[in-house]
Amino acid sequence: MSRPASRIVSRAGDIDAADWARLETSGNPFARRDFFTALEDSGSAAASSGWQPAHILADGADGRPAAILPGYVKGHSQGEYVFDHGWADAWTRAGQAYYPKLQHATPFTPATAPRLLGTDADARARLVAASEAVVRQNGLSSAHATFLDENDAETFAAAGWLPRRDVQFHWQNRGYAGFNDFLGQLSSRKRKTLRREREQALAAIDGIDWLTGSDLTEAVWDSFFAFYQDTGSRKWGRPYLSRRFFSLVGERMGDQILLVMARRNGRHVAGALNFYGPDAIYGRQWGAVEDIPFLHFELCYHQAIDFACQHRLSRVEAGAQGPHKVARGYEPSLTRSAHFIANPGFRSAVADFLARETPAVAQEASWLANGLPFRAE
Repeated sequence: MSRPASRIVSRAGDIDAADWARLETSGNPFARRDFFTALEDSGSAAASSGWQPAHILADGADGRPAAILPGYVKGHSQGEYVFDHGWADAWTRAGQAYYPKLQHATPFTPATAPRLLGTDADARARLVAASEAVVRQNGLSSAHATFLDENDAETFAAAGWLPRRDVQFHWQNRGYAGFNDFLGQLSSRKRKTLRREREQALAAIDGIDWLTGSDLTEAVWDSFFAFYQDTGSRKWGRPYLSRRFFSLVGERMGDQILLVMARRNGRHVAGALNFYGPDAIYGRQWGAVEDIPFLHFELCYHQAIDFACQHRLSRVEAGAQGPHKVARGYEPSLTRSAHFIANPGFRSAVADFLARETPAVAQEASWLANGLPFRAE
C-alpha cells in the first residue's frame, strides 16, 4: 500500500484554517496561519520580494493534511537572521549558483517557533524528505530550517541535516512580582544604572500606552508605520514590511499583539511592536520620530519585562543580535537551525565550518554571560 502524498501549496491562505489550527497547537504567534497570511496577502513575503511561498503538506490516509512545513523559495539571504552569506559567496566563487534556495522559517522573524506542524512522526519525516526532494528536483542548492524548537531540531538531525547554533538574548522570569522585584536581584551599580535610565526616559515623555486587540486602530498603525519606516530606512535602506501588513496582522491576531507607544506633546512619538504567546513575549519592531535618550531601552526591554511579570510569562525574547541587552538582564541563549546541502562536496565544506563554529558560539555565549548584572550569590 503506497504512502499518502506530499504536496506543495503556493499560498498559506490556500491551506484550510481548520487543518492548520488542528496541527499547530503551541499558541506561538509565529506559527499561526494568520501571521503567514498577513505577510503574504500584504505582499511583504512574496515572489516579488524574494520570498516565494512553497509550503509543503504531508497528507494523511484520510486525504487531509497530517503535517505542514511552511517554506519559501528564496533568491537572497535577507530577512532570515541566520547568516549564510559566507556560504553563498564560497559556492559562487566555486562557479555554482547558491540561489535559489529553500527556506523553512517565519519570514523576517528571528524567533523560535514550531516548523513541522503536527505530531504524526511519519508525516513529519515525510515533510523533511519532501523538502530534500524539492531541492534536488528543482536544482536548488540547499534547504534551511531556522529557529527550530528542540523537537523539530531532533527530527531534522535524524534525517542527516547539519545542525547549527547561534546566540540570542532572552530575559528569564524567575517568579518576579514586577520590574522592581527584578531590579532587586541586580548588583547595586547595575540597579542604579537601569533605574536612572528609566527615570530619564520617562521624564522626557508624557506617558506610555499598552495597546492590544481593539486598541489597534488604523490611526495607531499609521503612527507606528511612520516610526518603523524611519528606523528601517536608516538600518536596512528599505523597510521590508508593507503598511498593509500591520493592518492585516492587527485585524487577524490583535489578541497576541502588544504595541507599546510613547506619548509626548499630545502625540505618539515612538513605539515597540511585540507579539506574545502562552509563555513568552517577543520583541519585533521599534521606531521613533524623536530622539529621546534611553527611550529605546525603555519601550523595547523594560516595558516587555513589566508585561511578562504582570502576565506571568516565562521569558522575553528580544530578537536578533544585541550584546548590550546583557547589561539589562537578558541572558545569552542558544538557538537551533538545520541545513540540507545538496552537493556532497559543498556539504562537506559546510560541515567542516560548522564543526569549528559550534564550539566558538558556545564559548561566546559563556563569555557574554559573565556580563550579566545579577548580584553574586
